[in-house]
Amino acid sequence: MLIIVTYDVSTETAAGRKRLRRVAKACERVGQRVQKSVFECQVDAMEYEALERELLAEIKLDEDNLRFYRITEPIDMRIKQYGTFRSIDFNGPLVV
Repeated sequence: MLIIVTYDVSTETAAGRKRLRRVAKACERVGQRVQKSVFECQVDAMEYEALERELLAEIKLDEDNLRFYRITEPIDMRIKQYGTFRSIDFNGPLVV
């Protein structure tokens, strides 16, 4: 499944800046950054639950914001993109 993860972590303190880095690193491990605090992730149900648990353990619910969007099929009918950035086709051929 394709999910979009967005977050807004309070960076007013040193602890908040550390949380922001940890949240970003967790998202980078499973997806691609499409904007500063927005990631596209191609995951199965188990990976989705693991990512959700990891991110919930990192953020502070009273200071931060975390959102998950599950994109339904067909993806090409749901997403339009413009400009120079092109997302990775997770289902396409892998070229190394």
